[in-house]
Amino acid sequence: EIGLEVLAVQRVSKAQAWQRTGRAGREDSGICYRLYTEDEFEKFDKMTIPEIQRCNLASVLLQLLALRIPNVLTFDFMSKPSPEAIQAAIEQLDLLGAVERKEDQLVLTPLGRKMAAFPLEPKFSKTILLSPKFHCTEEILTIVSLLSVDSVLYNPPARRDEVQSVRKKFISSEGDHLTLLSVYRAFKNVSGNKEWCKENFVNSRNMMLVSDVRAQLRDICVKLSMPIESSRSDTGNIRRCLAHSLFMNAAELQPDGTYRTVDSHQLVAIHPSSVLFHCKPACVVYNGLLHTNKCYMRDLCVVDADWLYDAAPDYFRRKLRTAKN
Repeated sequence: EIGLEVLAVQRVSKAQAWQRTGRAGREDSGICYRLYTEDEFEKFDKMTIPEIQRCNLASVLLQLLALRIPNVLTFDFMSKPSPEAIQAAIEQLDLLGAVERKEDQLVLTPLGRKMAAFPLEPKFSKTILLSPKFHCTEEILTIVSLLSVDSVLYNPPARRDEVQSVRKKFISSEGDHLTLLSVYRAFKNVSGNKEWCKENFVNSRNMMLVSDVRAQLRDICVKLSMPIESSRSDTGNIRRCLAHSLFMNAAELQPDGTYRTVDSHQLVAIHPSSVLFHCKPACVVYNGLLHTNKCYMRDLCVVDADWLYDAAPDYFRRKLRTAKN
């Protein structure tokens, strides 16, 4: 309903518990100890809810449309997601300019067909496809690759002060995306030196993975005959490009010092791991929301509200109208 993805700790289902038990006797006879009472076991759900009924379906629908499935709305999924989830995914693809209606059928636009070529979330495919317009494809490829793997930075709690002083040289006041970009550039300058990684608390294995992902994404861009330019030191274009593709994930600073998402007016906060944690920029876009004791925005970039309106004027007009109503 509010487009929030939550990683919540939940009870296993009975099916999962029995599956675990099977592991105990796989190689030899074994015993599985269950760390809960039989009464508690009886309260578990019989089966786990399939993931397709719990997650964002934008990528799934984009792939179905790319496979030329005649009508995705009536597609016979084995575990059918709710009509609301399918509708929300279509709306998201529509806002990104990936789909259109033709004779009562939902089809991919030329942009949507290109988006389906990337093994990424649609919003990140769109970011890459928009980057030539802002002359920053090289940088966007790096940023998207960094966001596609587990964190490349590690923060040992015992050495917190040391980590903070070492990180200062990479930190960008414009947000996490540009901070990660400067870490990657420094990593490339030392040719991935492991000693450098250790000194700077950078996970060298994940960084190598970023390089692999980036090479794959760059190959796809070449196949799509995209011009690949670099914006060099101009970070404004990179932030503009992120604003134009992540406009659905935007939040504005309120007069009382809190943040609310532009789309559902939900109360959110900047995650403590963000470089913007102690700042109060007027407008930001974020990669995702994480719900723990509060609803936190992760991976932020400082943007200009005007860029968001330029990116999707109809969407923001509609949002303003519902807010006034």
